[in-house]
Amino acid sequence: MSLKDTIEKIKALEAEKKSLLNEIEGLKKIADAKAATLENEVGALRDEVKSLKVLFGQEPNSNPPVPNKP
Repeated sequence: MSLKDTIEKIKALEAEKKSLLNEIEGLKKIADAKAATLENEVGALRDEVKSLKVLFGQEPNSNPPVPNKP
């Protein structure tokens, strides 16, 4: 491989590395946003469970009784 080819290969690899690092940062931001959204959804579901337990006269931190199977 000639020196010119090696230099071109290095430039191409550096450009690809930069592109991949930018893509990784973008994907990390997407993952963080998804985690935040899921955290909010889980919090809302927990609140709904607590409200339903209160509605049915259960303690908010208790588990519902398991129905007996015949």
